Amino acid sequence: MKLIKILHMYADMLDLYGDSGNMEVIKYRCKMREIECVVDTYSIDSDMPDFSSYDLIYIGGGADLEQQHISEDLSKCREGIKKAYENGTFLFLICGGYQLMGKYYRDADGNEIKGLGLFDYYTVAPESRRMRCIGNIAVRTKITGKNVDVVGFENHGGQTHDVKTPFGEVRYGNGNCSKSQQEGYFEKNVIATYLHGPMLSKNPEISDYIISYCLNRNSSETIRLKKLDDSLEIKCRQVMLDRLLK
Repeated sequence: MKLIKILHMYADMLDLYGDSGNMEVIKYRCKMREIECVVDTYSIDSDMPDFSSYDLIYIGGGADLEQQHISEDLSKCREGIKKAYENGTFLFLICGGYQLMGKYYRDADGNEIKGLGLFDYYTVAPESRRMRCIGNIAVRTKITGKNVDVVGFENHGGQTHDVKTPFGEVRYGNGNCSKSQQEGYFEKNVIATYLHGPMLSKNPEISDYIISYCLNRNSSETIRLKKLDDSLEIKCRQVMLDRLLK
């Protein structure tokens, strides 16, 4: 049986707007295809795992306080996560997880949380806490090889700058910064985004991109995913797109 191994980091602390549901979606879509999916968890003071043994590392979203709590522990994981990323492990990062993989996050009080520095972007929050990017968001991405309009919910004060390879183009909402034309960060084995929701429940193409990558990264032959009936998810998403874009 085919196998995908996932490490869900700080699931007990980073779970804004049901972000942990993204892992439930991955597990469900694997189960429907008879793909074994093992999800391990890691949190503060857990034994240090072998990050490179995982196909996917997932970090969800959290507020400033939660990010401050985990930052010291996360820094201990830097070399392990960096090595895994360089060896092809997929990184799926939501909101706070997205911010903490950059150079730093500076909050509204000027306090700076050092990021892991895996990527060159950085995040700065405005001094006024009322200045937030909040609401439904629609983003057009081409990561699957064709245009896909994804939807989600954003709620972040931080403004993320110097993103060279965004996840997609903002069609409605804010994105990386207020009124930005770009949302998230993307590499072949990285999706970092502000989309909550959980994001994968509304966007099956993105789920399957991640699953397909994980299955094929160490495979000598291309493994093609069995098609699932996503008609309900697609119809629901279209309702939201029609509301936002018309």
